[in-house]
Amino acid sequence: MADSKPLPCADGDPVAMEALLREVFSIVVDEAVLKGTSASEKVCEWKEPEELKQLLDLELRGQGERREQLLERCRAVIRYSVKTGHPRFFNQLFSGLDPHALAERIITESLNTSQYTYEIAPVFVLMEEEVLSKLRALVGWTSGDGVFCPGGSISNMYALNLARYHRYPECKQRGLRALPPLALFASEECHYSIKKGAAFLGLGTDSVRVVKADERGKMVPEDLERQIRLAEAEGAVPFLVSATSGTTVLGAFDPLEAIADVCQRHGLWLHVDAAWGGSVLLSQTHKHLLDGIQVADSVTWNPHKLLGAGLQCSALLLRDTSNLLKRCHGSQASYLFQQDKFYDVALDTGDKVVQCGRHVDCLKLWLMWKAQGGQGLELRVDRAFALARYLLEEVKKREGFELVMEPEFLNVCFWFVPPSLGQQRSPNYSQELAQVAPALKERMVKEGSMMIGYQPHGARVNFFRVVVANPALTRADVDFLLDELERLGRDL
Repeated sequence: MADSKPLPCADGDPVAMEALLREVFSIVVDEAVLKGTSASEKVCEWKEPEELKQLLDLELRGQGERREQLLERCRAVIRYSVKTGHPRFFNQLFSGLDPHALAERIITESLNTSQYTYEIAPVFVLMEEEVLSKLRALVGWTSGDGVFCPGGSISNMYALNLARYHRYPECKQRGLRALPPLALFASEECHYSIKKGAAFLGLGTDSVRVVKADERGKMVPEDLERQIRLAEAEGAVPFLVSATSGTTVLGAFDPLEAIADVCQRHGLWLHVDAAWGGSVLLSQTHKHLLDGIQVADSVTWNPHKLLGAGLQCSALLLRDTSNLLKRCHGSQASYLFQQDKFYDVALDTGDKVVQCGRHVDCLKLWLMWKAQGGQGLELRVDRAFALARYLLEEVKKREGFELVMEPEFLNVCFWFVPPSLGQQRSPNYSQELAQVAPALKERMVKEGSMMIGYQPHGARVNFFRVVVANPALTRADVDFLLDELERLGRDL
C-alpha cells in the first residue's frame, strides 16, 4: 500500500492540504465566529431529527468525496449547530466565544499532543503548572497541586477518589474490601456528579448523605452536623463534605466558613465544587461570596464557564503537597514514565491522572489571560454581575414577570405569566403556569431567536433560568430577551 497510487484525498499533498485548511478556516471565521456571534443571526436553525439526518447526509460510504462537497459539509455542520457564542444563548453555564481561547484550540488541535510527559509536551507541562499555580493563589494557597480534567464532573469525581485514598490508602490495592461503609455529604442543591461519582467509584449513591438547603439554596451547616452524627450512629464512616460555590439552578454559595468548622471538628475532607462560581475569586468586589475557600482540601473550578475560556477547561486544585495525586493514581508504566530519562522526570505529570492521553486545556486560559490580564478578566466578571442586576431590575418592572428569588449570582430565575392567566389565579394556576416555559422554549428554539433553560425546583413549577455569562452581552440583548418572551407568549 505504501508504494501504491495515493488515494484521492489530501494525504501526502501539501498543496491540497493547505487549500483545504484555508477554505475550512475561512468558513469557520465567516459562519461560526462572525455570524455565530452576531445578534442579527439566529441562535440555531432548528430541524427535526429525521429531516436533519437527510440534510447532513450522515451515511459513511466506501468512496471519498470531492473537496467542494466536503466544504459544503463543513458549512452544513456549522449552520445546523447551536451557536453557543451568540449573545442570546442563555441556556447553559457557559456562553460566548473568546477569540484568544479559540486561537488556543486551533493551536492545540494542530499540534495534537498529549499532556502526559515533558518529552512530548514540554511547553504545555510547564504552562499547566504556571496556570494551576495562579488559580491556587487566587484560592488562597501558596503551594499545592492540581490538574486539568475533562470537565467539572470528572474534577469532582477525582476529589472523591483522593479523599477516600487519603483516608484509606490501602484501597488502591485491596479495593472496596479494604473499606468500611463510607459516608459523604452534599446539599440537596449539589451537582449531580457527586452521586454519579459515588456510583462510579463503587461507594454507591446511598453513601451520599443529602444535607438540607435553606430557601436560597445554601447548605444548612446545622443539618450537616446532624447528618454526620446520624451516619456515625448507623455505622458509617464520614470522610468528605462537598460544598458548592454557585449551584446550578439558583446560583447559591454555600457558607464555607461554617461548613469548614464542621469538617475540622470531625476530621473530614472539605471539597468545594466551584465549577460555576470559582471565577468570582478574580473580582475584588464579589469574591467575598467564597469566603472560607482557602481552608478547603480541594476545589473544582471551570474557567470555561464564567471566564469564557472555551470547552473544556476544568481545573482540580489541591492544597496537598505530599504528591497525593500521583500516589493515588500512579501506576509507573515503564514505557512512558521511565525513571532514567535525560531530564527531570518530575516533569512527567501524566501519572497523576486516571487518563493516559490527556487533552491540552491550559493554553486556553493562559493565552486569554495574557491578552486580557487579570484586570481584564476581573472586569469581565464584574460586568456580568452588572448585567444580571440590570436584568433583575427589568424583570421587577415588567408586568407579567414574576421573580423566583433575588439572585446573589448570575442565575436570574423568573416566571413569565401570560395575559391569559391574568391576576385571578384559578385552582389550576400552578399546572397551567408549569406549561408556559416549555411552550415558550419550543417557540424560541424553532424561531432561532434565543435559547433559555427552564426547570422545576422543589415545589416551584417550571421557571426560566437566564444565565448571564457571555462577555459580548449588552443591555440591548437583555431587553430583547424580555421583549421576545412577551411577543412569543402573548397568545398562550
